[in-house]
Amino acid sequence: MTLSKTGTYTQIMFDRRLWATAMTAAALVALSLSPLGAQSNPRSMYVSVLNEAGAPVPNLGPADFIIREDNVVREVLRVAPATDPMQIVLLVDNSQAARPYIIDIRNALQEFVTTMGAPSDASGRNELAIIALADRPTTLTDFTFSRAQLLKGIDRIFSQSQSGSLLLEGIIDASKALKKRDARRPVIVAIATEGPELSDRYYDLVLAPLKDSGAAFHAIVVGSLRGGVSDAAVDRGVVLDRGTSETGGRRDNVLSSMSLQPKLRELADELTHQYRVTYSRPQSLIPPERVTVAAARPGMTARGTPVRERPQGKL
Repeated sequence: MTLSKTGTYTQIMFDRRLWATAMTAAALVALSLSPLGAQSNPRSMYVSVLNEAGAPVPNLGPADFIIREDNVVREVLRVAPATDPMQIVLLVDNSQAARPYIIDIRNALQEFVTTMGAPSDASGRNELAIIALADRPTTLTDFTFSRAQLLKGIDRIFSQSQSGSLLLEGIIDASKALKKRDARRPVIVAIATEGPELSDRYYDLVLAPLKDSGAAFHAIVVGSLRGGVSDAAVDRGVVLDRGTSETGGRRDNVLSSMSLQPKLRELADELTHQYRVTYSRPQSLIPPERVTVAAARPGMTARGTPVRERPQGKL
């Protein structure tokens, strides 16, 4: 009797363990096959899509985007208008070379601030700051939602005689400021001239903090940018080229400062009509080195900036 009872008890416990193991394995298989398991690591990009005329293209969906991580195509899950507020730093060359352009620079910035900020004295959704670049980066208006405060900063833009521009230093300062603020949708817009560059920073020392900030870098250069063949001019050229293209920004060269206003108007239109594109990334301990976006339809140009990943639990 005792041996029989013990044998029965042992068999029951063994059967229960087998049942529990089988149920656990089944649950893991079901999770791996479920849509949630397959899309457990979604990522997003802020994307601009422009037609051949340079105007934003409306009403696009997942099938209209091609996203690659290190040249591997990822599945686009959903597309929606980008509504997150922006944190925008305006870098303005007010060196001696900018003297003939100051009035046009002010007029262009006033319209841009009105479009991106608030249409009146009230506060807008986007935060903006203004930094002048002559001799050393100088904050004219710190981050604010107030249109009135931003217009005051624009009124303080004067060219400084016998001065050069420190555009590269300004990009570094702006990048660090955005990173410190933990900006959700950071943007840097630079208005540069053909004047001499006085920064002593190599281009890689500028591109590194720019990339780390997660900001989209846009630049409008007035004049032919005849910076000579100095090391600083070469580094500035690399930053203007790679800094814009590698962060989802745009670079425009204009011969006349009268073109600043329409170019900034185009940029404002682009920024206010971006998409937030969410795609699936497989679980991996190694993040991709490069993320790119393209338009699936011919005749369209897409460029995008990855949304900065935040620590778990932080909104």
